[in-house]
Amino acid sequence: MAARDLRGPALGLAAWVGGLLVLGVPPRAGWILAGLTLVVLGLVAHRKPELRRSVCTWVLVALAVAGAAALRVEGTRTGPVADLAEQRAAVTLRLRVTSDPVRLEGAYGAGVRLRATVLEVRRGDIALRVRSPVLVLADGSWSDVELGSELQARGRLAHVADGDLSALVSARGRPEVLREPGPLWRAAAVIRGGVRDAVADRGPPQRDLVPALVDGDDAGLPEQVQADFRVAGLTHLLAVSGTNLTLVVGVLLLVGKACGVRGRWLLVLGVFGIASFVLVARTEPSVVRAAAMGSVALLGFGSNGRDRGPRALGLAVLGLLLIDPWLATTVGFALSVLATAGILFLAPRWTAALSRWMPPWLAAAIAVPAAAQLACTPVVAAISGEVSLVAVLANLLAGPFVAPATVAGLIGGLLELVWHPLGAAVGWIAAACAATIIAIARHSAALATPAVSWGTGPLALAVLTVLCVAVAAWSGRLLARRTPSAVLSVGLAVVMLVPPPSPGWPPEGWVFAACDIGQGDGLVLNAGDGAAVVVDAGPDPASMDRCLDRLEIRRVPLVVLSHFHADHVDGLGGVYDGREVGEVDVTGLAEPLERVETVQEITGDRALVPAYGVTRQIGDVRLQVVGPVPGVEQHGSAADSGSGPNNASVVLVLDVRGVRMLLAGDVEPEAQRWLQRTLAGLTVDVLKVPHHGSRYQDTDWLASLGARVAVISVGADNDYGHPAQSTLDVLTATGAAVHRTDTDGDVVVVAGQDGLEVGTRK
Repeated sequence: MAARDLRGPALGLAAWVGGLLVLGVPPRAGWILAGLTLVVLGLVAHRKPELRRSVCTWVLVALAVAGAAALRVEGTRTGPVADLAEQRAAVTLRLRVTSDPVRLEGAYGAGVRLRATVLEVRRGDIALRVRSPVLVLADGSWSDVELGSELQARGRLAHVADGDLSALVSARGRPEVLREPGPLWRAAAVIRGGVRDAVADRGPPQRDLVPALVDGDDAGLPEQVQADFRVAGLTHLLAVSGTNLTLVVGVLLLVGKACGVRGRWLLVLGVFGIASFVLVARTEPSVVRAAAMGSVALLGFGSNGRDRGPRALGLAVLGLLLIDPWLATTVGFALSVLATAGILFLAPRWTAALSRWMPPWLAAAIAVPAAAQLACTPVVAAISGEVSLVAVLANLLAGPFVAPATVAGLIGGLLELVWHPLGAAVGWIAAACAATIIAIARHSAALATPAVSWGTGPLALAVLTVLCVAVAAWSGRLLARRTPSAVLSVGLAVVMLVPPPSPGWPPEGWVFAACDIGQGDGLVLNAGDGAAVVVDAGPDPASMDRCLDRLEIRRVPLVVLSHFHADHVDGLGGVYDGREVGEVDVTGLAEPLERVETVQEITGDRALVPAYGVTRQIGDVRLQVVGPVPGVEQHGSAADSGSGPNNASVVLVLDVRGVRMLLAGDVEPEAQRWLQRTLAGLTVDVLKVPHHGSRYQDTDWLASLGARVAVISVGADNDYGHPAQSTLDVLTATGAAVHRTDTDGDVVVVAGQDGLEVGTRK
């Protein structure tokens, strides 16, 4: 086999290095790396004179991208907007919206985030025309702002230390629309609306997945589905990727050929398809990047793709970095480039090897996702701390349904603009394929070991990179032989399907467990004989399912959902996975409504509101409902930082084998003070600290409980600042042993002969 022409990829790598030297490392380190790079290239040119011209080209390309990056940094971080941001000035802005609004949920309530370009900044009587990129943080009144519109708004500027922004804008009040989006943006919005309308009559998960597959619009996709896609390695389907463009433009070119389009006009048709795709999916950097990588993939699969694909990859990287040097520092860019490189360089060789003992179409279906996954593995491990075992299988199974879902979704959306019944008929095909993809993601995420943990330190990532390079170098010989490949596949299947042994887990005599399920509550009370009472289910069904598996829980006679926030109910599906579930008790405050509907879909609308004061015995668990507090809902609603739903949490006092516990959901000081008055003198052995240890606590009440063990169920590096140091200090001062799921992993309380013991499992 002839050697590959690597001049194109070398140019792309040189451009990437140039961008990273300016944007990705501190200045002093950048100069050191630049000097070392020049020394190495000089030695190469000296030892191999035939490479001198190539070395000079690489250096010039790196300098060109470095220069472009320096100019962009200078233009972004200097000027009137950046200067006013240093002063935290209150200004009036005229700006053009460059991204769709993204809804935010945070510690201080809901808001909106969007990107914009400032066209004019006014402070007092002075107005200056500028062109500065900013990030706008605003309240919910900005949620209906349209991409491409021009607005006037008031706000305060803040300095941004890093990134491709001149300032952060904290907007005040509702913006004034000065100019509606242009006709092209309007047309794109109409098409996106058509795609949604074509599948509007289908079920909630699939009708929300189709727009994500077609144009990256995943706004309505349930968090449970997104969590399954993350674990299964299918997240790339939820964002605009090169796959989307390859499918859409590929079908357009096939239709063009069938209609007699040839030669230069076929190229024009392809360019038109790419431009239309970018417009509909939004002209954000990630979309432009995906379009470029998709175009490279199309060239790679075309005639003479072996040579044209790698050359196009290098030129695409160079072009993208000259246009937007900041891409060099983004994870999305790295994943796109590496996945495309894996497909171009590894997939053909693996396809040829596998084709020796299986049909070529099946060989290609296996080789393409496997090559892309291997190339991206070190980067994915660096950001997630995991190496996926199920991603290749999930992509292999989902692959045949992605193309028809995407293409049928787009065609259905276009037909929807003409006649709804016809658009809905084609949309049904897209929705059916989307439902299959969702099922594949759900079952893949529910496997015993869908991924293995991996360190994110330099040494661990270096070892993983070396392993991936070794696999890339030697795998061709292995894949060409049927028996070793079959043994490897069976071994991988056993690892994924058979739960790993957990010696000593759960500990003998355990009574309570707080599952490490991220930012949320997933609490388990041991009722004996493989049964448990589950209180809240966290944000992720797969994590909740795995925790119950580790605890060897087969039956759940009672589920209690303290309130309907996502971090308490979105993982409910994991409780049902493979288990017999009995009654589901919920709070009487049905907010927020979308979470209530999700729970109703899972439970079959069988959820009940427990009576205040009721006491029940379920196996070894004796529980009494001491909340929600009557009348406390008046202190808030779902719109004001969540105080209403939090204070309406179902509160339980439990006794399991002589261990008394208090599980208080997310109650805040108003409800806590009421509990202190009505449950005067209550002391407990174990306290599940309310609201993930937030600063909203009545410290007198916490101290009065006298808990020996305080458990905080909280996610690592969460955006809410949980747990608050003030809360930790109060708990420590009372003498409680504090355990946290973000640092300890699963936390269990054991009723031992010598009193309470606490076990943890990371």
